[in-house]
Amino acid sequence: MTGNFIDIVPREGGVVRAYVARPAQGSGPGLLLLHDASGLDAFVRSTADHFAEEGYVVLAPDLAGRAPRPGAGSIENFAAIADALRALPEQAGKIGVVGFGAGGRFAVHVAANTDIDCAAAYYPDDVDGCLADLPTIRCPMVIHFADAQQSEGFAKKPNIERHVYPGCRAGFAVPENPQHDKPAALMAYSRTLALLRKVLGPVFDLNHLWEQHCYFEFATRDVDSVMPTMVAEPYVNHVPTMTGGVGHDQLKRFYKYHFVDSNPSDTKLIPVSRTIGADRIVDEFVFCATHDREIDWLLPGLAPTGRYFEVPMLAVVRFRGDKLYNEHIYWDQASVLVQIGVLDPAGLPVAGRQTARKLIDETLPSNELMPNWASSEEKPI
Repeated sequence: MTGNFIDIVPREGGVVRAYVARPAQGSGPGLLLLHDASGLDAFVRSTADHFAEEGYVVLAPDLAGRAPRPGAGSIENFAAIADALRALPEQAGKIGVVGFGAGGRFAVHVAANTDIDCAAAYYPDDVDGCLADLPTIRCPMVIHFADAQQSEGFAKKPNIERHVYPGCRAGFAVPENPQHDKPAALMAYSRTLALLRKVLGPVFDLNHLWEQHCYFEFATRDVDSVMPTMVAEPYVNHVPTMTGGVGHDQLKRFYKYHFVDSNPSDTKLIPVSRTIGADRIVDEFVFCATHDREIDWLLPGLAPTGRYFEVPMLAVVRFRGDKLYNEHIYWDQASVLVQIGVLDPAGLPVAGRQTARKLIDETLPSNELMPNWASSEEKPI
């Protein structure tokens, strides 16, 4: 996905260049992207493109040399930028603002002084100034603070979600920064997107998208239908065996030669629970199959044993808009190895098929692998 550039004439005069990224769906809610006055660098453009993949029409003004600072003039100039976003033919519905650093501070000021529909601020660079704006913030907002920022004044305020990222410094969301912290950046992105989805939309049927993806994987076993359900450069990681692929070509190779037809003919998934968030699904299920062939992704290098097994699995599936972005799949590998007869459980705190049975029937005994469980039998509780 690529964007283009437009020129905006602010009320103070001059011309502001802006990067525009549009969603594949053709139209969507508007999103203004404000940043650290570093120009329309790779981070700004890639962030705009990512939000466009989520379904937003994104406008990122070039603020290099004219960093937005709170004040009447800045709000007037912001109005001109917001008008430019609303004037785009693809923009439909409400608009929000996302800001980083100095842009984060300005996002707070905008939330307090305009009719914007929602706002998100990353490590705003003037916390005291943000506190001064608190009483008049008019819309739902999420603020992401670096660890050292004094953010206690934002706790439990109406309409404001406050998140602090331990051990992180300002700039943690920018991959090119030495302060970059990927787990914190991913968490902040999901929290921001949850607010945008709730207030602006669009809302995609993630359950249907996941069901369709699994149907092509396990029912029709059609790799050429699986890949279009995903973004252009997706990735999959089966955590216990570190199998999968990163990027279209490596993942398609994995699916085609080491996954789809590697699954036994009697493969069955028993659903247990499914939690659906703004940008991901957490799917809990039992994977059932007979080890009648070499299962490259699950039991790599092990010849078929002919043994049947059942193992609880957990899939954390992240979406970008209406496409799958990545999958993290977890299971208890020791349980599988016990069930196919290649791991002796004697003396080890591991179990076989009992783990799947216990997941479905909670009344089955607990703590049978704990030798010390009996020692607490008569103790007071």
